[in-house]
This record gives sequence, C-alpha cells and structure tokens, in this order.
Amino acid sequence: MKSKKTDGLTVFLFLLPGLLLFVGILIAPLFMSAYYSFYQWDGLGEKVYVGWGNYKTLSLFKKPDAFAFGVPAMHAAVKHVFILAGLSLVLQLPLSLGLALLLGRGIKGERFFLSVFFLPVLISTTVIGRLWQKIFASEGLANSILTGLGILKEPLNWLAESEGNLLLVAIFIPMLWQYVGYHMLLMYAGVKSVPKELREAAKIDGATNWQVDRYVVIPSMKQVLKVSVIFAVTGSLKSYDLVAVMAPQGIKTQAAAVPSTVLHDFLSNRMKYGIGSAIAMVLIVLCFFFALLINLLFRDRDAKG
Repeated sequence: MKSKKTDGLTVFLFLLPGLLLFVGILIAPLFMSAYYSFYQWDGLGEKVYVGWGNYKTLSLFKKPDAFAFGVPAMHAAVKHVFILAGLSLVLQLPLSLGLALLLGRGIKGERFFLSVFFLPVLISTTVIGRLWQKIFASEGLANSILTGLGILKEPLNWLAESEGNLLLVAIFIPMLWQYVGYHMLLMYAGVKSVPKELREAAKIDGATNWQVDRYVVIPSMKQVLKVSVIFAVTGSLKSYDLVAVMAPQGIKTQAAAVPSTVLHDFLSNRMKYGIGSAIAMVLIVLCFFFALLINLLFRDRDAKG
C-alpha cells in the first residue's frame, strides 16, 4: 500500500509543473475572460457590470456600418473567417491531400519535394506577409503576369482599403499557400501508415493508382483527415498575423477585419477590456463548436462505414 501511495505521489509531483502551467496559461485566462466579458472596464478604473451588453455590442447578427467606437462590425469579421475556412476546406486541404497521395507513392525526389512544400511553414509570417505585399504591389509580380497575359488591361490595386474583395483575395491567397505544406505533411504521414499489403492486394485485383487512393488509402486515414479539417477550420477562425501585416489599415474597416484584429483593436488601442474579452469568448466558443461538430461528422461517417 505504501509503495502504491508513494508511486502515486511521485506521479503527481512530476505532473504538477505541467498542470500548473496548463491552468495558469489556459484555464485561468479562459475564466478571467469570461468574467471580464460581463463588465465595462478600461483595465485600470472601476469595473461596471453590463451583463450581456458587451455581446450585444458586437452586432454579430446585425449589419451596422461600424461600431459606436469606430471599429468594423463584428459580423463582417466573422464572415471573413468563415469564407477563409470554406476556402481552406475546398482548396487548401484537397491540394494538400493530392500532394500527399502523389508523394506517398514513392516518386523520385520525394524527400526534396516534402522539404520544398513544407518550407513556407517554417518562414516567419511577417516575412511571408512582406513578400506577398511586394507580389501584389501595383508594379508587382501578380499585375505583371496578368497584364502580360492580357487578362488585365491595367494593374489592379490589390491592397487598397477601398477594394474590399480584392484585398481579401490578396490576403487569403498567402494564408492558404503557407499551410498547404503543413497539412500535406500530416496527410503524408497518414498515407505512409497504410499497410503495403492493402495496396498490393488492390493492385492485384486490377485497381489503378487512383482507385487504390480512393478506396484504400483515403478511407484508412480518416483520423488524419479529421485532424487536418479541425486545424484548418479553427486556424482560419483564429487568423491574425498575415492580416495585420498585409492590411494594417484594412483591419480597421470592414474590408479586411477578422475577429482577432477586432479583439486586438479593442484591447490594445481602445482599452475596452470588456468587449475585447467578449470577442475572445466568441472565438473560443466558435472554435470549440466547430471542433465538436467535425468530430461528430467524422464519427457518423465511421459508424456508417
């Protein structure tokens, strides 16, 4: 009995530092944000209880031109990340899956291509933002190619605040491009985990490479696909850095705002900690909701399969 108690105490002591970090960095701030979201507070003065007032101010389901504080409507910011999440699902993940399946067949230069496609993930987001700013500049590579091919008669001002849709396109392209390699590597690991015997048996039965991938490989890596979908959706909801680098003015209007930039504006520039905390809670709820929804969808597919 003493030995078991001693072992249990030893395990607890080893886990304690990590547990304290987890509570201090994740759990405590979560509850503090939930608490502050019901107050009007500038971070220094007295807190004033406003109930659900901060959440109503966010105008998630209304369409005003701007907040009373002069920042973009939250509903527009949420709409932008939903669009990004949708593009991630229909463009980014299929491209990553295609590359993973291709490289998983053991083509020549497999390791080289893995490194090349994963390289953007390792580069600083600030560097990537500046790089794509140059590409989308008036005399940048994008306009040069499009005018050279005759698609455009005159250069576009991609990053202009007034060109809302163009600005979003110019931001979404590098955001999707940067993490193709990340999801590809996850899926590549899933492809490689499929037993060779299954592939060989399918080929003996006359299946083509495409049929092997569709009916053998992809169904065998559902868990990896689920993780990639969750990461893509929640990552889109939390997007901030590339938007802030490429459109520092656009984030203050509806043109390129995302929830994280609105949150930063309230907390850092306007000292509205109550509304900022409410935005943080909305983001947390959205991320949890979609993570649970994706888990349920994949669970249903597994049950049917």
